[in-house]
Amino acid sequence: MDVINPQVVFYIFGLPINNTVVSTWVMMAVIIIVAVLIRKFKPNIAEALLETINGIIGSVMPEDAKVTKYLPFLGSLTVFLIFANIFSIFPAMVSPTANINTTFALALLVFFSVHVYGIREKGLWGYIKTFSKPIFLFPFEIISQLSRTLSLTLRLFGNILSTDLVVAVVFSLIPYLAPLPFAALGMLTGVLQAYIFTVLASLYIASAVEIEQTEQERRRLKEELQQSS
Repeated sequence: MDVINPQVVFYIFGLPINNTVVSTWVMMAVIIIVAVLIRKFKPNIAEALLETINGIIGSVMPEDAKVTKYLPFLGSLTVFLIFANIFSIFPAMVSPTANINTTFALALLVFFSVHVYGIREKGLWGYIKTFSKPIFLFPFEIISQLSRTLSLTLRLFGNILSTDLVVAVVFSLIPYLAPLPFAALGMLTGVLQAYIFTVLASLYIASAVEIEQTEQERRRLKEELQQSS
């Protein structure tokens, strides 16, 4: 039950701080330390990681999209998810994404980023018009936006929690070498879920920033006129 229900560790000004929050704080410190060490001693590892994430994003983005615009958000999201999904392998730590509050917060970040990037690319009115072609589909589009946010939340939460539960049960029955293969499987599942979450977030952003062919042609002509004048 400790795996399912977050346990209160201490209080700050009367506010309960549970083990998920503590694990998240520790994890963020670990990420910062690892990033500093990699940047100082092995910058090629950082370059390889960025190229990998850039390739994942570019594989689902429109061909003419500038992928680097979305790399800070999606790259940070990927790194956070990789660590968050497998952090329970460390003693006394839990996976932050095994808490539905964390996965819901991440899904909300994706939800708002989709609309921010869409509005930035198409303008407010142009982006709103994409939801109302034809107008009677507008309510269904809103439902679709909300349902995929819920789907992102539950998919990640369910997969990470179930993996942690399996490892916890096996460890309670056979507490030594037997849980190691399951822990390795849990790490693989965590990385895979980070990949899936990033791909889905990239797809949602791609659908928001995708511009129709006529609009692309209009922008191209406008840029050519500006350059010639």
